[in-house]
Amino acid sequence: MIFDAGVSAINRQTSSLLATQQQVSSGRRILRPSDDPVAAARALETQQASDVVAQFKQNQDYATASLGLQEAQLTSAGELLSRLRELTVQAGSTSLTATARQGIAIEMRASFDRLLAIANSTDGSGNHLFAGFMSATTPFGGNVDNIIAGGEIVYQGDDGQRSLQVSPSRHVEVSESGRDLFQRIGSGNGYFATDYAAGNTGTGMTSSGTVTDPAAWQAATARDIDVRFTVSAGVTTYDLVDTASGNSLLTGAAAPAPLVSQRSFQPGQPIVLKSQGVEPAFNLGGSLSITGNPASGDSFSVTPSTSQSVFATIANLVGALESTGTTPADNAKYINEVTFALNDLARASENILGARARIGARMNEIESLAGLNEDLGLQFQQALSKLQDVDYAQAISDLTRKQVQLEAAQQSFLKVSQLSLFNYL
Repeated sequence: MIFDAGVSAINRQTSSLLATQQQVSSGRRILRPSDDPVAAARALETQQASDVVAQFKQNQDYATASLGLQEAQLTSAGELLSRLRELTVQAGSTSLTATARQGIAIEMRASFDRLLAIANSTDGSGNHLFAGFMSATTPFGGNVDNIIAGGEIVYQGDDGQRSLQVSPSRHVEVSESGRDLFQRIGSGNGYFATDYAAGNTGTGMTSSGTVTDPAAWQAATARDIDVRFTVSAGVTTYDLVDTASGNSLLTGAAAPAPLVSQRSFQPGQPIVLKSQGVEPAFNLGGSLSITGNPASGDSFSVTPSTSQSVFATIANLVGALESTGTTPADNAKYINEVTFALNDLARASENILGARARIGARMNEIESLAGLNEDLGLQFQQALSKLQDVDYAQAISDLTRKQVQLEAAQQSFLKVSQLSLFNYL
């Protein structure tokens, strides 16, 4: 009995001493769930929440890197478009020689290829930035000559926007659709686009027009309009014709309207797309101006704005620069193309700036969430420390005390184990 009791006491003291020693060496108060079941359960929940926060941190880092790469590419695209606008302004001079035009066209062809490379750019993993969900597919294919011949740049991506969850309640888009960036650019002034008829023989040149009453433009039933010119006895007049019905807006009757019912034309003066005087009531909410001297039978169109790719804008301008026409009518058409390109490039630049603004807003949001995430991570680590970490002062004090207790148990066992009659025989 004495031996059994002594060994049991020593074992208990040894086990307690070893447990305290493990706490000191590991720095953890809870070595197994049974040490403190409540604290162990709370520590598990806190650790899971901390792991989720760490995953959000990784997502935020990835999103920031992806958005930063896109922003850099779009910055390059914006600078490239600015250079193209400078070249377009230079190309607008009718005094340029054929050689000078050819030089500008060569640089624009190179700029086209650079812009196409930006649109097809990838991240470090080979994923295309502007292909939507189809990141493994090269989004854009085509070339300048194909567009000049009547083709178009082919977009092989989709309209999807990849997103990442960067907080418990927030998903952030980390990609932009290439179609939205480079193809869905409103032609003309965003409401309507003007154009010249291919058969024009005069020197008329049209502006892109302006809309002063967007509601009236949207409400108008006839928005496909031809401005048709007539020259008689040295007087130039024009009619506004609804191309769908073939009726004159100025008389309500079939076009052409009687000469006396047409408006008098003054180069550079606004052609108001609204009824005046005794004309039948109509209001398209805008106007355009035409300079130069249109010939009898010349016409210019006003049609609702549609989407046009920036690649088509560049290619059309290259085609105009490389044209060989030298008549006054050819020069007028050339200036029209330059005017259209300058306007469309401006809208393309605005589109890129809008995308950069969206990306910047997302990056700012992620930066804000990252600060909150860091604070949460610190709080979870502090909570885990309180639940799990050992109090070294207390643990070392307990270790010393238990060493003394074990030694006392061992020494007392030696004394007690000698209490036998055989020692006195």
